[in-house]
Amino acid sequence: MSIGFLRQALNALQQQSRSRTSHRVNQWFKWLSPGLSVKRWLLISVGGVFLASLGLAIWVKLTPIFWLLELLRNFLGVITNILPNYISGPLVLLFGLLLLLWGQTRTVGSITEAFQKEGETELIDVLLAHRRLYRGPKIVVIGGGTGLSTLLRGLKTYSANISAIVTVADDGGSSGRLRQEFGVLPPGDIRNCLAALADEEKLLTELFQYRFRAGDGLSGHSFGNLFLTAMSDITGDLERAVAASSKVLAVRGQVLPATLSDVRLWAELADGRRIEGESNIPKAGGKIVRIGCSPANPPALPAAIKVIKEADYIIIGPGSLYTSLIPNLLVPEIANAIAQTTAPRIYVCNIMTQPGETEGYTVADHIKAIDAACGQRRLFDAVLVHKKSPSPQSLVRYAQQNSHPVFLDREDVSSLGRRVVLANVLYEDETGVVRHNPQKLAKVLLRWYSGTHHGK
Repeated sequence: MSIGFLRQALNALQQQSRSRTSHRVNQWFKWLSPGLSVKRWLLISVGGVFLASLGLAIWVKLTPIFWLLELLRNFLGVITNILPNYISGPLVLLFGLLLLLWGQTRTVGSITEAFQKEGETELIDVLLAHRRLYRGPKIVVIGGGTGLSTLLRGLKTYSANISAIVTVADDGGSSGRLRQEFGVLPPGDIRNCLAALADEEKLLTELFQYRFRAGDGLSGHSFGNLFLTAMSDITGDLERAVAASSKVLAVRGQVLPATLSDVRLWAELADGRRIEGESNIPKAGGKIVRIGCSPANPPALPAAIKVIKEADYIIIGPGSLYTSLIPNLLVPEIANAIAQTTAPRIYVCNIMTQPGETEGYTVADHIKAIDAACGQRRLFDAVLVHKKSPSPQSLVRYAQQNSHPVFLDREDVSSLGRRVVLANVLYEDETGVVRHNPQKLAKVLLRWYSGTHHGK
């Protein structure tokens, strides 16, 4: 039994050794993957060794090199007498290549150990992922609120070339207080997007969402809002503050305010009331017939127009229709740039209606509201709609707030000239709160983009 046990132990050790060797060989060959720019530097290294040797030989007038070559020729002559040249030649060549590869891999290994922390992904895998992400499509996402940050969490795994254009019309909560006290643009939605695009998303989200519970003036403020307010004061404006914060926080992509103007939303209701302020509009409890901002026609951030013109793909939503999405389109230059681009454009419709904004709205009603806000122009080609109904638990929970699933009136949507993309992209938490699933949503959106992109 002891011999059998010993054999099993030896077999296990051999298999473990093979697996480690196989893994290490695979990691070596990854350095030869296309796009890493390693093979060219390897060849340049070999050329450098050859030229350095040649230069040394010329410098010393070949005297020591000549005798060295003679010694090497005699040595090789002895070998070829024992082994034919068609065997000894390939063997020596293979040995030389192995030495070169070993030296290069040990060099790379030393560099990797210096930059890689224990337990992290291997450096080669990080480089491959980096190359893949930065070769991804240029995606522009337009919106605000939690819907936009949810989408960004999924998209950042497919591309690092993401630009989020975010509304700055928020005037409630911590953002509203900072806006009144410091005269800064509201940082709340921008804060959420920065956290969603950061590499260390979980930790940064917890930090940025942390709200002070005590302290004169601090109570109720989130750390992220205070951070961006301080950065705005240091750098001079919100655009520079966001750019500087993105570097500090290792953000994958960029976040851009739609405008640097101090805009305030207003809405006209069906009963004739005019409601001022983004945070007051949903609370008014009326049907919105018209929405605008003061001052009217604010100038767009030039960087936002630039990324729209250069975009491979434009996504509008998800988010609160009148207080997160449409405020971006009230900036005429942004609406014009979207209308003029030839890139694929899609609107992600909300799963549930929103009390005070879209009660009783169908998918077509959402589309009509967006068209009306930007002069009856078609800003997108397709609309993504969730396919299945939420669970009974969620339906009851939302019905108590007069919120229901957005009904797909397919014929009306088709009459508006939009294609319908149906998909299961829903996420429900344990309390019945309905959200878009970031990974599922991003996967469906990228699949649709690939289909339209290759279909051209």
